Amino acid sequence: MQLIFHRVDLRLKHTFTIAHDSRDVQPSLLVELRDGELSGYGEATATRYYGITIDGMVEAIEPLRDRIEAYELADPAVFWAEMQPYLASNPFALCALDQAAWDLWAKRQQKPLYACWNLDPSRSPLTNYTIGLDTPDRMVSKLLEWPWPLYKVKLGRPDTDLDVMRALRAHTSARFRVDANCGWTAEQTLAFAPELAELGVEFIEQPLPATDWSGARQLAEQSPLPIIADESCIVESDVARCAGYFHGVNIKLTKCGGLTPARRMIATARSLGLRVMVGCMTESSVGISAIAQLLPLLDYADLDGSLLIANDPATGVTFNNGRVIYASENGTGARLML
Repeated sequence: MQLIFHRVDLRLKHTFTIAHDSRDVQPSLLVELRDGELSGYGEATATRYYGITIDGMVEAIEPLRDRIEAYELADPAVFWAEMQPYLASNPFALCALDQAAWDLWAKRQQKPLYACWNLDPSRSPLTNYTIGLDTPDRMVSKLLEWPWPLYKVKLGRPDTDLDVMRALRAHTSARFRVDANCGWTAEQTLAFAPELAELGVEFIEQPLPATDWSGARQLAEQSPLPIIADESCIVESDVARCAGYFHGVNIKLTKCGGLTPARRMIATARSLGLRVMVGCMTESSVGISAIAQLLPLLDYADLDGSLLIANDPATGVTFNNGRVIYASENGTGARLML
């Protein structure tokens, strides 16, 4: 195999703001594993919150070049296990490499990856479209610009969050999810939840700081809406810890290290009675197409990253009113256009 890096700056259609970050450009690393006429693609984005940079990911993978290029890729899960000790401190880099390996492997099988896993795509949930944190008027404008049956609304400003949700509800009958990105207290969450439920909100994602486990326990016991862990569920061992503190978990491939551990996390969550969501980090169609292979295993999906960018460097899955449409190509369906 030949290892190739592609650095891209993904331009966002709108400034994307959450409780702890705001950005107009999303740097991303695309990893290509080329084997003759076949190429497998993976992706991981940079993030200030977790201290991940494009240079850092390249520097983590580069010392493994000879090992990777000489590797006989018979089983991507085994490949992940052999790479993980070297990339344990940079799961984002490991994720991009893992996605590329699964994509290439499935293309060798001449099947879509979900078919290689014996998954039924007809069981896939809808994906939401995200409305980034902004003034109420601007958030309404974003909603009206993109009609969708299901929105995830970024909140985290307790003084105005309910005003935002009231304003959005006045302009759509769509279902809502809200993500406070650690911006509330337990008391605020319990005060907001009844009205949020009346406004058609399905669940609240990570309202409290990741380390507030006593508050999480309180919400798990008292909230009228399900509480989904995000920042509190990063790696495999976090899933079991979330049982009893959350009603479900949001798994991010970049944070846990790729498709390989994500599949195990989903199985663990199911065994513990937790609901399962998989989200994105504003990836292009490369990363979104990889994540989409897990859809039949999920209760909730947040796969709108490629819809938020103006210069997608790839093709892959597409969307029809919230429904994910798989590409005709094998593997993850991603095809680089650079």
